[in-house]
Amino acid sequence: MKRLKKSSKDKSLHGVCGGIAEALSIHSLLVRLVFSLTMPASLIVYIILANTLESPPPTLRDF
Repeated sequence: MKRLKKSSKDKSLHGVCGGIAEALSIHSLLVRLVFSLTMPASLIVYIILANTLESPPPTLRDF
């Protein structure tokens, strides 16, 4: 399993679901679907992860 961090390539809001998908080597749509189906609890988890996960290093596309 890869280290859990925010995704720099696959992100909608903060890259949390994309980062989880990259770490587990699964499609990010599956992670987003699980987050949306478990919405009240997953919203709290998402906010916590968005604030605590390591951000990816900046790339030239970020500038």
